[in-house]
Amino acid sequence: MADAAIATETAEPLLEVNNIEVIYNHVILVLKGVSLSVPRGGIVALLGANGAGKTTTLKAISNLLHAERGEVTKGNIQFEGDRVESLSPNELVRRGCIQVMEGRHCFGHLTVEENLLTGAFTRREGGAAIKDDLELVYSYFPRLKERRNSQAGYTSGGEQQMTAIGRALMSKPKMILLDEPSMGLAPQLVEEIFEIVKQLNEEQGVSILLAEQNTNIALRYAQHGYILESGRVVLDGEGKALRENEDVKEFYLGVGGEGRRSFRNVKHYKRRKRWLS
Repeated sequence: MADAAIATETAEPLLEVNNIEVIYNHVILVLKGVSLSVPRGGIVALLGANGAGKTTTLKAISNLLHAERGEVTKGNIQFEGDRVESLSPNELVRRGCIQVMEGRHCFGHLTVEENLLTGAFTRREGGAAIKDDLELVYSYFPRLKERRNSQAGYTSGGEQQMTAIGRALMSKPKMILLDEPSMGLAPQLVEEIFEIVKQLNEEQGVSILLAEQNTNIALRYAQHGYILESGRVVLDGEGKALRENEDVKEFYLGVGGEGRRSFRNVKHYKRRKRWLS
């Protein structure tokens, strides 16, 4: 596992986010100079409380901000070395970067299999290749094969999350932006989904940028992590190091603290924040 982490740290970046600022409605500054990197074949966690800016960061990368009157006003985003801010979401999916939205978005009136097939809409291969990939999805999510003819709106929360990830996999992605996959799910299901994500990463080479409030489980699977607060990256590092960091334990893992506090209120932490001088 340590060798894999070292290899991932030294791999070429697939995604680079360089000092971006995001403004909504021309006035509300949400992200304030966010930078991060995802290596090819890596799992990177984007951590923080609700409202920290995790979802906005993912939507900036996937170019879904415009639907919510948001825009990247500074910095740039590069995928495989090319700037992608001007691409449409469809074009970015064709290039291999797709977002799985928070909240298990499925087409409730379609069957599970019909939902999965919608993930292949940007592809130009014949039906045989798409059928093969459908079977690949079922091999990772056998529960979906059992429910393939059920309407997605009548399946469980865990099955809907699996459907959403499987649909993204049908686009043959190089990277999946995964937003809050643990939200509203029982701990056992969360473990199951994270294990499948790990398998997809290791066996299919899909890079993962994972936005999560559940810091504990995210740092068990991510090789690297970034912690956001109020639209800024306040700490980043190798996943194991973050798990063992005393501040992270106190503020995000619930170990040794007196209730949740903010990094921004801790003087010894402020002294080592990169943007303060």
